[in-house]
Amino acid sequence: MFIVPVLVLLLLHHDELTLAAQLPGHSGSKPPSFAPLATNGQPFPWDRMRLPETVSPLHYHLLIHPNLTTLDFSGSVLIELEVHTNTHSIILHSKDLQISSAVLLAAEGSRPLQVLEYPAFQQLALLSDTVLTRRGRYEVYLEFSANLSDSFHGFYKSTYRTSEGEVRVVASTQFEATSARAAFPCFDEPAFKANYTIRIRREPRHNALSNMPMVKMVVLPGGLLEDHFDTSVRMSTYLVAFIVSDFLSVSKTTQHGVKISVYAVPDKIDQTSFALDAAVKLLDFYDDYFDIPYPLPKQDLVAIPDFQSGAMENWGLTTYREAGLLFHPNKSSASDKLGITMVIAHELAHQWFGNLVTMQWWNDLWLNEGFAKFMEFVSVNVTNPELQVDDFFLGKCFEAMEVDSLSSSHPVSSPVENPTQIQEMFDDVSYDKGACILNMLRDFLTAEAFKIGIVRYLRRYSFQNTVNSHLWESLSNICQVDDLDEGRLKGEFCSQAQHQSDASKWYSEDELDVKTIMDTWTLQEGFPLVTVEVRGREVTLNQERYLKTDDPSLKEGFLWQVPLTYITSASSTIQRFLLKTKTAVLYLPEEVDWVKFNVDMSGYYMVHYEGRGWSALTQLLRHNHTALSSNDRASLINNAFQLVSVGKVSLDVALELSLYLSKETEIMPVTQGLGELVPIYKLMEKRNMLHLENQMKGYIVELFQELIDRQTWSDEGSVSQRVLRSYLLLFACVRNHPPCVATASRLFTRWRESDGNMSLPSDVSMAVFAIGARTPDGWDFLFEKYRQSMHTSLKSRIKSALTISPLQDKLQWMMEQSLSGEVMKTQDLPHVVISISRNPRGFALAWDFLRHNWLSLIRKFDLGSHSIAGMVNGVTNQYSTREKLEEVRSFFGGLTEETGASLRCIQQTSETIQENIRWMDRHLPLLQAWLDRRHPGPSSSPSSTPAPQRHVDL
Repeated sequence: MFIVPVLVLLLLHHDELTLAAQLPGHSGSKPPSFAPLATNGQPFPWDRMRLPETVSPLHYHLLIHPNLTTLDFSGSVLIELEVHTNTHSIILHSKDLQISSAVLLAAEGSRPLQVLEYPAFQQLALLSDTVLTRRGRYEVYLEFSANLSDSFHGFYKSTYRTSEGEVRVVASTQFEATSARAAFPCFDEPAFKANYTIRIRREPRHNALSNMPMVKMVVLPGGLLEDHFDTSVRMSTYLVAFIVSDFLSVSKTTQHGVKISVYAVPDKIDQTSFALDAAVKLLDFYDDYFDIPYPLPKQDLVAIPDFQSGAMENWGLTTYREAGLLFHPNKSSASDKLGITMVIAHELAHQWFGNLVTMQWWNDLWLNEGFAKFMEFVSVNVTNPELQVDDFFLGKCFEAMEVDSLSSSHPVSSPVENPTQIQEMFDDVSYDKGACILNMLRDFLTAEAFKIGIVRYLRRYSFQNTVNSHLWESLSNICQVDDLDEGRLKGEFCSQAQHQSDASKWYSEDELDVKTIMDTWTLQEGFPLVTVEVRGREVTLNQERYLKTDDPSLKEGFLWQVPLTYITSASSTIQRFLLKTKTAVLYLPEEVDWVKFNVDMSGYYMVHYEGRGWSALTQLLRHNHTALSSNDRASLINNAFQLVSVGKVSLDVALELSLYLSKETEIMPVTQGLGELVPIYKLMEKRNMLHLENQMKGYIVELFQELIDRQTWSDEGSVSQRVLRSYLLLFACVRNHPPCVATASRLFTRWRESDGNMSLPSDVSMAVFAIGARTPDGWDFLFEKYRQSMHTSLKSRIKSALTISPLQDKLQWMMEQSLSGEVMKTQDLPHVVISISRNPRGFALAWDFLRHNWLSLIRKFDLGSHSIAGMVNGVTNQYSTREKLEEVRSFFGGLTEETGASLRCIQQTSETIQENIRWMDRHLPLLQAWLDRRHPGPSSSPSSTPAPQRHVDL
């Protein structure tokens, strides 16, 4: 657990000295490190961002009364406390709340408490004139009020428009990571778990939801209703949730007796069936897989009209963007079906990983998010095999590596303290790298042993908080006798392992130290590049940090324990070797034509092949590419082009390898090929290098032309085939491939003549809309259909197509409209800005918009949030000139600490632009020469470009 030792000591031992030194009538030998002042000018009796451990909450009795007309709320909370150290003060969190009353309730009677506020740390101090004694139980009663937030966190206002045009208001919560304190005074840190008994007052036209089922409803004088909810299990503050709305619901019951309900605005309730069925199957799967019953009687899934993130795992009341939950059989695409199922799988996995067992502090957020991301794929692979989720996991690892290859990356487990730092932990490293290293560990231990270990972890620490080492201990000594872990699966596995020498050695205490291995992956940033050189039967291995930098000193001091896997031309049987040192040698049983390390890229590392290694693999791909799995082919494409960036591989070697893609048909290698080739011309688009840019575009279109021309304009085929078709046809139309443009133009004309009533195949509609949005009339027609539609997935595709348009006045208006939120939701603004920044006619507009509206954006989306980071990187990370680098540095360098000067995303984009400059300086002449040999002139005209997937531009 990454907490500064001095801070731990202060929290555990010096809290009372600090408090007593500042309270009247008490002496203390050690003054605080600085003297914070409360808003009334008095000394504030705590000088740390983290709360003291002097007292802890046991039970919150919370009453909330939102007024959806005046857009404010009031409430009261009675907190049952246990005192661990004699004290005169209670320190807890509060943000933007007006505290009108504070009373201490004790056996000897009630007494008023003095309230001090320290907004810099979002803390309250409740001062008692008598000592609160160790091991004593007390109750604190507080009354408070505030406005419903205009942001997307805390207790906030959401609105939606009915099919008749009426605007209605919803009050909803989003507390993760540090916003419960904006709804009620509380100990807003994950380790302060407590029970909650919640009451909500509302008007009869609304209904109320919370984590637990409603047990009774009371009619109050004046016509208000008060809903009383059952007492919750012990949980962290960030998982508390409540919603007041007029939503409708549909329900089913799982095989284990849990009531599942999906809520949505009344006009969209007919789009909830798919999510309901998916949630029932997934909750049953987790109940069985973890062999730990879901502890609540119900699970509600609610589609919120305004929602910043994708979804939130509030215990028993998960909340989602409408696009993450609503599905229409005739309007939604294969991508929608896949995405909705995955996001539900993620949030329901959290009901165990995160809710039942919670990280001690936000430095180990990955224990929540990495596991939930990983379990998405494990669960959906079983519950919905037709979705072929294994085809998409590798993309998550490539996305994580993109961030993790920069010196500004951070360890999976990183020290954080303030809310902005905590927000920044919600990134690709915590989610995607976390999932990828778990997948690597499962492959190393075997799926059976891994499952035994994580079930042991969940059972040992149910309703508790954990650190990294707790997980590694649970995954060690799988066959050790443990009363908590006895079970049929464990018995069968260990019995078999004793008779299989190749398996049993991994479970011998002498051979396998899970903690030592995994600490190298979680306590240091980055990932290894393993260089392989084959001489006869001898294979020399060398590891170093893969890092995009000119400074070799930044690579020093890194060493991983790498679970290597490999196959050869002589054997497709996977061989394993644990690389613990910087260099090692292994011996093959015979000489081979080729060797492929990191089989299926199950490991989170890159591989470079010295000597003729790349040549041999390129020849294999050219002549018999199916000898390797699609994941192996995708990883070779990724590794080759990424090694160009660090000077290990020449660009022409990577381009020669890419030639095999003319025969490729599988989604992962195709999208990865595009993901490596397209960014090359994206850099040129922002440099006005039209001739070379069009040569590169022409090469890519030619490479995939046969596959593009084989695509049908339909919704037929497997999910992977349908997702690939959507992407290829959109790419072809944006690149002005004549057959694609002709078909899309014809379909758009017919669709428009039918006033949008003609049924378009969902999977190809994006390509059709993209062509239609090129003219002012077409753009206006599409926008009108966007405004009228009640189908979330259709609106999403129209919105994306509008950002692809070459019409600059429309692009500018669209960003401004998204910021105001009147027709286009502000929650979608980050996507709109990033997509327009990928458009050759829009990138300058997006950069200007980001700068001019920076203060508004950070107020709406929060400093450190993934939304802000996405816009910063998305808008600027395709620049590749020193002039633009200076422009970017000048703007962000002029910010203050309060407005984001220290954000990690600013460091990341600066590094990325520098890498782009180096890449262009080093490789443009070679690229020009290689393309001249293949394409002496341009064969594709310039066009605008979208970004429908995070890791692939167009």
